[in-house]
Amino acid sequence: MIKIDLKIEEIVRCLRDAYGLNVDKLSYLPLGGDLNTAVYRVATRNKGDYFLKLRCGEFNEASVMVPKYLADIGFKQVISPITTVTGGLWNQLASFNVVLYPYIDGSNGIEVNLSDQQWIEFGKTMKKFHSAAIPSVITRGVPRETFSSKWRKTLRTFLHRIECEFIEDPVAADMAFFLKSKSKEILKLIGHAENLAQFLQKQPFEYILCHADIHGWNVLVDKAGLLYVVDWDTLVFAPRERDLMFIGASIGETGRSPLEEEKLFYRGYGSKNVNTHAIAYYRFERVIEDIGVYGEQIFFSSEHEEDRMQSFENLKSNFLPNGTIERAYQSYKPV
Repeated sequence: MIKIDLKIEEIVRCLRDAYGLNVDKLSYLPLGGDLNTAVYRVATRNKGDYFLKLRCGEFNEASVMVPKYLADIGFKQVISPITTVTGGLWNQLASFNVVLYPYIDGSNGIEVNLSDQQWIEFGKTMKKFHSAAIPSVITRGVPRETFSSKWRKTLRTFLHRIECEFIEDPVAADMAFFLKSKSKEILKLIGHAENLAQFLQKQPFEYILCHADIHGWNVLVDKAGLLYVVDWDTLVFAPRERDLMFIGASIGETGRSPLEEEKLFYRGYGSKNVNTHAIAYYRFERVIEDIGVYGEQIFFSSEHEEDRMQSFENLKSNFLPNGTIERAYQSYKPV
């Protein structure tokens, strides 16, 4: 989890000055795996509760502007950020960007399994999003898919390091031992992803705006059963398979088989006419990125021991039977 070098009083003062809120209580929420983000529940004296997001480092303005635009044109499945007293969509506090939302009391799509109808609605929502004509002035800061080799290189570096260095830290040492035992399998994943990337770079895809992290943890269901798509920090212009690869990818336990997920989702989304090479690439690449991100947290971060151990467990889960690696191979055909 991110270390917040801010006093509670500073955050409360910011909420008062920027949003006109009289804060009663500020409660940290241990949600998400983004090391650059911390979130809080804000209880106020007379205006209800709010969801506060503090993000340091890279901040894409479109991550706030896009959901605001979608909400304004009638997307009920999007939570619009609250404007500041000066009409802005975010505020600055030291090195953090401050974004405030209404607090939605509910559970994510992993904590509570989506019903048949909610899966269908999820599909309809994503189709509507993929088809939306969002002005370029709103999306101008969104990157374009390049099929980058960044995480493949990172993972190769990890594999080289664990072969050449003595690692004293116990969690990092355990992870190194595990990665050594899986090194051949990991190198095969990297090879498949590289071959697919080279192939896909030459294909005439339509590049559309994608959420790019649309798994169960980023689907929120409120107490009335209403569904919301949340966390827009990863927006990218890419083939639509960048989003569709998550459906049936075994990322998180949804209570359904991959085929059941796909069947219900595409009843809402429409035709399942997808590029299977792109689906396989994104699934391989997701596993590679996961291992790389968790590796960085374990090798290089100053997180608490408990957090690093959880990252290690998350890393290992990719290799479980019926897990993300197995599903990636099930969608894979050599090019």
